[in-house]
Amino acid sequence: MSTAHIIVTILAAAMSGYSAGAVLFHAQWVVQALTNYSVPRSWWPWLGAAKAAGAVGLLVGLFVPPLGVAAGIGLVLYFTGAAVTVARARWYSHIPFPLVYAAPVVGALALGLAA
Repeated sequence: MSTAHIIVTILAAAMSGYSAGAVLFHAQWVVQALTNYSVPRSWWPWLGAAKAAGAVGLLVGLFVPPLGVAAGIGLVLYFTGAAVTVARARWYSHIPFPLVYAAPVVGALALGLAA
């Protein structure tokens, strides 16, 4: 396992965890965005839990690589779905935001598979 893989994985987990916390604790900027995108309020706890589980899975994946791969794939799919949701809501200027969170996850996944 390389140092780059460890650092990028920790960064990806931290960013995903932060994003999960923002949803679960109803940060105003997230509440406004999810409302603008017409995401049902009943989905918010599940979305936050999915990101939190992915963040934990990335960290555990440092010791159990198949779990890290599964978590990485799940988070990439999650953030891809978020970008699609933003596009469907026609908030095109917001599309980069989920992709910023997805980028370190993709990096961690790629470095993990390359190791």
